[in-house]
Amino acid sequence: MSGALPIREVEKPWGMDVLPAPFAASTGCRIGEIWFEPPAELPELLVKYIFTSEALSVQVHPSDAQTEAKGLGRQGKEECWLIVAAEPGAKLGIGFNAGIDAQAMRAAALDGSIEDLLTWHPVRPGDFFYIPANTVHAIGAGVSLIEVQQNSDITYRLYDYGRPRELHLDEGIAVASGEPYPLDRWHVHIASRGSRVLVDGPLFLLDQVEGEPSAETMDRYPGPLLVIPRIGSIELAGQVIAPGGCALATRLADVRFADQGVCLITRSCAA
Repeated sequence: MSGALPIREVEKPWGMDVLPAPFAASTGCRIGEIWFEPPAELPELLVKYIFTSEALSVQVHPSDAQTEAKGLGRQGKEECWLIVAAEPGAKLGIGFNAGIDAQAMRAAALDGSIEDLLTWHPVRPGDFFYIPANTVHAIGAGVSLIEVQQNSDITYRLYDYGRPRELHLDEGIAVASGEPYPLDRWHVHIASRGSRVLVDGPLFLLDQVEGEPSAETMDRYPGPLLVIPRIGSIELAGQVIAPGGCALATRLADVRFADQGVCLITRSCAA
């Protein structure tokens, strides 16, 4: 059924007590994530905002093929990030400065030097990164972003700055790529306005749309999709959904877009 998705605020010790507009944390709360509950019509996708006051763990996700080989079904995770706010010095660690083998990666994870072996990319609002499965990555402090991902909870932590959480070295190193991140392929800086394709499959689509979608965009979204307002509100099924929300639409034609509004839209490519 079309309409706004339920929101789940998740407190994290590494979250923020002052969030970027239009969000606001309750007094005494450190909000790390805001999730939009995946609808039954699109269970394969998860959209959330992430807010960091401390660096997150160095981690990696498997692919669908790898989880299927282990009898877990399609539980791989590829994801993408759009930076919406960044404090001075904010950065993302993605891929390695130079190629590294499994043995060296394990040693670096155990002694903490893996943090220095990652390539840390300075970020600003509008930076967009696609993170393929098997990419070793970490989100630094002072970052606020929108994440669109395959809806999977399989995360293998390789290093966590001494926090008392479980690591998954065997599983993580078995799927981790020890290669540099191809920045020219998977990163782009986008303007806050304008329409453009951000992800063109094979697992999901993601577009930024200003105003009414083009005929080409309409053709890319023939069925259920998620709409994430960024500038201005949308109208859908008698509801007004403002920035900070996310809505399910059964058809793109059902959404009333503001003339100068900007939204992200996404759908799964799963059969």
